[in-house]
Amino acid sequence: MRIVDAHHHIWRRADLPWLLGPTVPRIFGAYDALKRDYPIDEYLEDIAQTGVEKSVYVQANWAPNWFVDEVAWVSRVAERSGWPHAISGYVDMTRDDARRDLDRLSDYPLMRGIRHQMHHHSNPLYRFASDAQVVGSDAVIANVRRLAGYEWVFELQVFAHQVDPALSLVDAAPDVTFVLQHAGMPEDLSVEGKAAWKTRIAQLAERPNVVAKVSGFGTFLRCNDPDHVRWAVLETVELFGAERCLFGSNFPIEKLWTDYASLVSAFKDAVETLSKGERAAVFRATAERVYRI
Repeated sequence: MRIVDAHHHIWRRADLPWLLGPTVPRIFGAYDALKRDYPIDEYLEDIAQTGVEKSVYVQANWAPNWFVDEVAWVSRVAERSGWPHAISGYVDMTRDDARRDLDRLSDYPLMRGIRHQMHHHSNPLYRFASDAQVVGSDAVIANVRRLAGYEWVFELQVFAHQVDPALSLVDAAPDVTFVLQHAGMPEDLSVEGKAAWKTRIAQLAERPNVVAKVSGFGTFLRCNDPDHVRWAVLETVELFGAERCLFGSNFPIEKLWTDYASLVSAFKDAVETLSKGERAAVFRATAERVYRI
């Protein structure tokens, strides 16, 4: 099967402050194994013989003032290796006017989107944004609306309980495609928690300018659980339709608990009941359309 990996990272340790110094607990647990270089050559070794033909690099939280340096470095990697095929960079979308920073990134031909993580949770280990409502703030709405002029997507990273402010953003920017990160990051995996996730994410699925990235499902389990992957993928496909779902590996984060071939195998098994066309959409066609690759 031909696959597009719509979400991965490569990095140099020296460029990532969050990888330096003592290990601090994070959403994905202990990460000492990641406190090293993860270059494109290792990524290509990881994906060998898995069917991956194209990939999208999504920003890896370099120091905020290095947002151009990150895209410039990844662009040079792509020039040398042919990978990745598209980039979603970072710009602070909470500032009053982000146009100058967006313009600076527009000089790089592989740019296809922006990710500013805005997920907020009562558990401080799961928290990134300063509050749950920032995703629907006036500044964020104004800046995200500007992405339409660049033909860039917005990588929407929120928890399901943030759907109301997220809808304010999505509805205010109908000409922007939103890529819901990790299918809304289902973290409460109780029966009640799963039901609440589905009810809330269904509201985002009603918006035609939102697509869902099926990825990162090992984050809260800290393992590659094929049964959990199957549940998450099939529920997301039910909500959005296969033509609005796209696969992402979230590598090397998921490398903390699995290898790439095992991860792809879990996702392939998850979609085995879908039609050939639906499987092709999830693994390739949606990502090619959304990221124009």
